[in-house]
Parts: sequence; structure tokens; C-alpha cells
Amino acid sequence: MTTEKSLILDAVQVKQKIRRMAFEIYERNVKEKTIVLAGIDGQGYVLAKLLAKEVANISPLEVKLVLLHLDKSAPAQSEITVDCDLKELRKKCIVLVDDVLNTGRTFTYGIKPFLDTEVKKIEVAVLVDRGLTIFPVHAQYTGYELSTTIKDHIEVVLGKDTAVYLH
Repeated sequence: MTTEKSLILDAVQVKQKIRRMAFEIYERNVKEKTIVLAGIDGQGYVLAKLLAKEVANISPLEVKLVLLHLDKSAPAQSEITVDCDLKELRKKCIVLVDDVLNTGRTFTYGIKPFLDTEVKKIEVAVLVDRGLTIFPVHAQYTGYELSTTIKDHIEVVLGKDTAVYLH
């Protein structure tokens, strides 16, 4: 049985959403010298790289890109790590980035490493917000909001064939 998928955003639209999100990140952090984009391993990190490039193109902000690794299927049992020394993040604004905000569970566990250091603030950026959060997570930066059922699946493809699909 094949599942049908519907195109939600094409490559041009995804690029526009990322550019708009970059402007919003800059606007909310205009007084900062450096911001940290912490991408959750997988498509979240790819999105963080794209956002970092856009923020660097449109602003004087220094952007530190950080890879956050956790097991999305079992975040409570997995080791949650970042690929930098936490001291480098002290008193910085952190933007935690992932492709889709579903329940908020991944983001809730994803902030854990940043709780071990004194950061200025933690914000959330997502390409697609499904509006199904069961954890107290709100995305400050959203490319696209889409009301879906819990059974629906959002597929984000970033790279060669960039697009967002609903299954």
C-alpha cells in the first residue's frame, strides 16, 4: 500500500520561508553580537545551516552553528549532546532549530544541555508547526503553520529536492 503525499511547500517557497525566518531572528536579536543556532541532528541541523547562512547574509550578527544530538524516538533515554564546549554558549541567545514541531517533546528534551550553563534566552525555530504540542513549547520562528491530525505525517526534504509534503 502506497501512501499518497501532497506537496505543501515547493523549493522556492521553502527558501522564502527560511529567508523570512532569518529576518525575524535578526530583528529579535538586533542588539546581540552573536547568536547560536542549535540544530537538532537530521533535518533540524540542515535547517539551522540554511538559517545561519541567511542570517549572515542579511545582518552583521556572528552566527555560531551547533549540532545537537539526541534520539528523537527515545529522548528521555538518550544522551543529549552538543558539538561544542558549553562555556562558549554562556550568556548567548540560543535558537533551537528543528524541521517540524509536533508534540514539543523533542524540543523539551533538546534544551537539557543548555540548562547546564547560563544562557541569555532560548528560542525555538521550526519550518513547519503542526499545532499539536502537548509539551509547553512555542515556536518563536515558524516558516509555516499547518493544522493536521495526529495520524498525518509531515515530510521535510532539505537539499537537492527541497520540499515539504503531507502524508
